[in-house]
Amino acid sequence: MASQEYVVRTRGLMKQYTMGNQTVSALNGVDLDIYRGEYVSIMGPSGSGKSTLFNAIGGLDKPTSGSVFINDVDMAQLDAQELAYLRCHTIGYIFQTFNLIPVMTALENVTLPTVFAGMSTDDGIERGMELLNLVGLGDRYHHKPSELSGGQQQRVAIARSLANHPSIVLADEPTGNLDLKTGTEIIELLKHLNRDQGVTIISATHDLKMVDVSDRIVWIRDGVIAKIEAREDIELKIGEMEGELAH
Repeated sequence: MASQEYVVRTRGLMKQYTMGNQTVSALNGVDLDIYRGEYVSIMGPSGSGKSTLFNAIGGLDKPTSGSVFINDVDMAQLDAQELAYLRCHTIGYIFQTFNLIPVMTALENVTLPTVFAGMSTDDGIERGMELLNLVGLGDRYHHKPSELSGGQQQRVAIARSLANHPSIVLADEPTGNLDLKTGTEIIELLKHLNRDQGVTIISATHDLKMVDVSDRIVWIRDGVIAKIEAREDIELKIGEMEGELAH
């Protein structure tokens, strides 16, 4: 359940890239507030700026100007060590390509962030098994990524994103490499984690199935927020469209 407390705020976010003698603006002054416990999907066509916004929120890419606040901390004011600490302890990441380490087992992949966080080996293994059980893969803990299906690899990646009890999970096209059925299962798993664990989920996605589980959808176009819609408003519109089609 989303609270009225902000977990992420962006103010005047600008991101420009120089390509040859041209300057390309990927973000053109984005202001966005995300509440603790919310499930937010950032949607838009390719080249709209959604991945750039996503990377700025995650501290993966530095904006040209403007600010990103995570739990009221201005990320621009952090040095490299402080930023690494914040990313390790506050944010979990899920990627379209899973980004698992091929030579490591599922359990080793999940516990890797706990090593960086300084957790003891025993506590890390306990946490890793707890999370693999949570995502339904407790019996596959010793399998390497090549021995797992795409959906299972994404479940491992989701478990890894939760290793250090983050308050925010950033999911970049988490269903992009999965078939329809598996993608639906991953979306339901993310919603379950959002609802039961209270994790704020921010997803950059093309997948319209995300609309069903999102509290709000942020539509990005040409580097600006075109509109923000609450799920109930979209459901209302779909209901109206269905009603009109029936007549």
